[in-house]
Amino acid sequence: MSQREWIEKDFYKELGVSSGASQDEIKKAYRKLARDLHPDSNPGDTKAEERFKAVSEANAVLSDPAKRKEYDETRRLFAGGGGRGYGGGFNPGAAGGFSQDFNIGDIFGQAGGAGAPGDGGLGDLLGGLFNRGGGARARPAPPPPAPPRRARPATSSRSSR
Repeated sequence: MSQREWIEKDFYKELGVSSGASQDEIKKAYRKLARDLHPDSNPGDTKAEERFKAVSEANAVLSDPAKRKEYDETRRLFAGGGGRGYGGGFNPGAAGGFSQDFNIGDIFGQAGGAGAPGDGGLGDLLGGLFNRGGGARARPAPPPPAPPRRARPATSSRSSR
């Protein structure tokens, strides 16, 4: 499943739990819904079958701590998903047009407003490309050129006679 699909779906709502629900609460909600919506319990009911698939998909993401964390971060970054906002953190209902979690400093690697070189972000990328010290991998300045050599006076290898 792509992150784009995660933005459009509210897995917590599918399972009927809050976003702060524990793993046990998620498991309990899934088991109850899966039992009620299972195709064997509802033969021929396409709505129940579709809902069962959606609940199973939600459980697959929310029951895995790593996937759940990624899902939460993706939705937080893109204004909570569910069709609200226009992606990219823009939410016309929020003050100033941006969602509450939007921070322009994130783009430039300045979490908390004071980024240090090597923290990531656009500043590191551009600094590394143009050798302006933006990142930890910036190359040191080249050494100054050596002074030009002076020509020695010509000496004759012939001995005087």
